[in-house]
Amino acid sequence: MKNVLEFIENSAKNFPDKVAFSDESNSITYIELLKMSKTIGTALVKKNNTKNKPIAVFLDKTVFALTAFFGTVYSGNFYTVIDSMMPADRISTIFESLHPVAIITDNEHLKIAESIENCGEIILLEDALRQQIDDKKLAEIRSNSIDTDPLYSLFTSGSTGVPKGTVVSHKNVIAYSEWVSETFDITSETIFGSQTPFYFSMSVLDVFSTIRNGATFHIIPKKYFSFPIKLLEYVRDREVNTIYWVPSALSIVANWKALDYVELPKLKKVLFAGEVMPTKQLNMWIKKRPDIFYANLYGPTETTDICTYYVVDRKFKDDETLPIGKHCNNCDVMILTEDNRLAEVGEEGELCARGSFLAMGYYNNPEKTKEVFVQNPLNTAYPEIIYKTGDLVKLNEKGEIIYISRKDYQIKHMGYRIELGEIEAAAGSIEKIKTCVCIYNESEDKIVFIYEGSKMTDSELMNKLSEKLPVYMRPNVIKRIKQIPYNQNGKIDRKLLKQTYKDI
Repeated sequence: MKNVLEFIENSAKNFPDKVAFSDESNSITYIELLKMSKTIGTALVKKNNTKNKPIAVFLDKTVFALTAFFGTVYSGNFYTVIDSMMPADRISTIFESLHPVAIITDNEHLKIAESIENCGEIILLEDALRQQIDDKKLAEIRSNSIDTDPLYSLFTSGSTGVPKGTVVSHKNVIAYSEWVSETFDITSETIFGSQTPFYFSMSVLDVFSTIRNGATFHIIPKKYFSFPIKLLEYVRDREVNTIYWVPSALSIVANWKALDYVELPKLKKVLFAGEVMPTKQLNMWIKKRPDIFYANLYGPTETTDICTYYVVDRKFKDDETLPIGKHCNNCDVMILTEDNRLAEVGEEGELCARGSFLAMGYYNNPEKTKEVFVQNPLNTAYPEIIYKTGDLVKLNEKGEIIYISRKDYQIKHMGYRIELGEIEAAAGSIEKIKTCVCIYNESEDKIVFIYEGSKMTDSELMNKLSEKLPVYMRPNVIKRIKQIPYNQNGKIDRKLLKQTYKDI
């Protein structure tokens, strides 16, 4: 297999009339997905006959966005997802490096698309879907494709403020979706309930596992993630049996005790990634639904989506850290110390990945690519690229990988090296705290603790923290707020909190 479009074609052959994707307003079967994707692919070729060039998709998260993704691939190019809610300045910054040959949009977003510089030719979705399929031309394009051709480029925030476009190949996604399907038993009976935006790498798991196996994928409207009861009702009514959400979404359900009000008899698998899963909230899920299969997945966009995972197989205290487990099949990891040797058990080091999940690099950004996609320092015999994640981890006595923090999330305070995540894990186990975040005010050398939950006096909270943390790790400032903010991905918006409380 060399092209992900084979997934669609096989599923359309085996399950032509089965629903492939649905949103709140529309659903499409596999045969409809195939025809619509080919139609868009033909329209793109007629308008812009290019190969392996970026095409931006500027649409809401609907079934039609998916047809645009696959239509782009049929045209022999690769897609970049541009969120319809993304600020115009950020889009312009992305397009300065991307230079897309075209942008696919609809009538609803046409005016915005027309105002964006460097967007390439505008392809109106409604017009593209009226095109006659040219199977001969599409077959010719496919015959010249290889598995290392780019499939998509997803843009993530860069440390300099300039977004980086990670380029992922067909080979990467074919290998990744094979691991996902085998590890989590994804079949034609699987029904996904999708939470993450398409521009977020987590969406790769359920989108491509769906088309690979003839499964069904329901897009859950974003609005429901602010209303846990309605969210679970949506999941229940669509008979979703598998979810892959960010921990913040699962925590909201747990904190509001939504599982007490809505039963989910069909739900069998709960996968999570994207940020640290608070053990207290996971325990709430397990207490209510011990029969569910739970797994903690970890990985950056640069490893397609995931490079390690841990199937929850034992009990954890509320203040214990959940492991990120072991490497995925066909994607190896290593923990390297600052002097480039393998870390011992319990020794901190940077997690590095190698193997078939490894992305091609950053689009039009060779300097940044060379910084993190580097020669394996443990191998001097032949070229072998590894990816430096920038995440600090260690091995526990069981041989499981424990996530510590981002390298840039570690601080020096009162002469000690401190992981802010360790403070959050300890504080998060306190009964009255629903969600919490630690930020560091460098200019004042203060640890600021922000939480959402029941009201406590500062002294009451500090007394509880004194039972869990040494003096040098206790916060200097405590702020209780009505609601912790979340970003577009559904994760805690740490950047906003740091900006808001930087001068406290």
